[in-house]
Amino acid sequence: MNEVRLGIIGLGNIGKQHLNHVVDGLIHNCEVSAVCSRQKPTFELPQGVKHYCDYKKLINSGDCDAVLVATPSYNHCEIGGYALDKGLHVLMEKPIGLSVLEGEKVISKVKKNQIFAMMLNQRTDPIYAKMKNMVSAGSIGAIQRSQWTATHWFRPEIYFAVSDWRATWRGEGGGLLVNQCIHNLDTFQWICGMPSEVNGHCEYGKYHDIEVEDEATAYFKYNNGATGVFVASTGEVPGINRFDIVGDLGMLSTDSKTLTFTQNEISTAKFSKNTHDMFSMPGTTITDVTPPNSINQHATIINNFVAAILNREPLIAPANEGINSMALANSILLSSWQNKPIEIPIDSKHFQTHLNQYIEKSTFREKANIDAVIELDKSYR
Repeated sequence: MNEVRLGIIGLGNIGKQHLNHVVDGLIHNCEVSAVCSRQKPTFELPQGVKHYCDYKKLINSGDCDAVLVATPSYNHCEIGGYALDKGLHVLMEKPIGLSVLEGEKVISKVKKNQIFAMMLNQRTDPIYAKMKNMVSAGSIGAIQRSQWTATHWFRPEIYFAVSDWRATWRGEGGGLLVNQCIHNLDTFQWICGMPSEVNGHCEYGKYHDIEVEDEATAYFKYNNGATGVFVASTGEVPGINRFDIVGDLGMLSTDSKTLTFTQNEISTAKFSKNTHDMFSMPGTTITDVTPPNSINQHATIINNFVAAILNREPLIAPANEGINSMALANSILLSSWQNKPIEIPIDSKHFQTHLNQYIEKSTFREKANIDAVIELDKSYR
């Protein structure tokens, strides 16, 4: 195989963007051979691209070697699982499902030599990739504390009103934790590792007419004694996006635009044990280590997916790692519901039992008949 024939399932905002990336030549050794949406698209498809209204017919057609699933969250598990059962490679938009249990179910279907990746595109952000490399190289020493305040995800009421499934337990299995902040949670654990315990608190419909969480605060504990704090909201303006990782040898800090490295002249622990000066502290050097920040994150993930199929290139975001961010989101919710800390790894069946109780009471809303202004680039902030 010299070229991957890609089917795109779902032609909403993000599905159309992925289609354009391929058509515009940003994806190498790949062509879109078919697309699927419930209704005929309102725009003209590229020549030779077939349209299906049923995802099973697209998958069974033989037109595709791989599919990119960009449908609403509630059928990711169903569609991804069906494609894997039929032997296709799969790239799935976040999240992997409505819960860890759904993620485990679809991952169990992967066969030998089958590629299953997630669109966890913030792993390709040059700043977060730099932080990952520096932490892994020991530049800040052993992590002591980490904190991410992600309150930059403001969403107005119309964002929810024009969708029947968004911000419902039945449609998403949660709110900001599994929609906007799944990227932050993935990046957090990718760099700092998975905690051993999560203590979470959520506010539900605090800022919007929705049933799920639109504000969350979580406290993470790690086996090595490190701690972490995660704060998120879709109801604050202007909001901030601030990520700090403090280690024994220094600190990394970013506002998503610049990256600062504060390097200690000596280990904090060593200095503390040996100094005779009651009010002293180690000297530090502050350096701007911001990398060049021009990259198309989504195109990078798709190119990596194609290269994994054709050349066995290692995946940037393998689907089995998509379970980790979902586990954090599920744990924060479960902790909030039960008002107690949750141990990691989470009991996925126990969480599913609680989530199902919310799903049973949940219904899709009636869409507001409003022409919403959509500028997709603004959604990434």
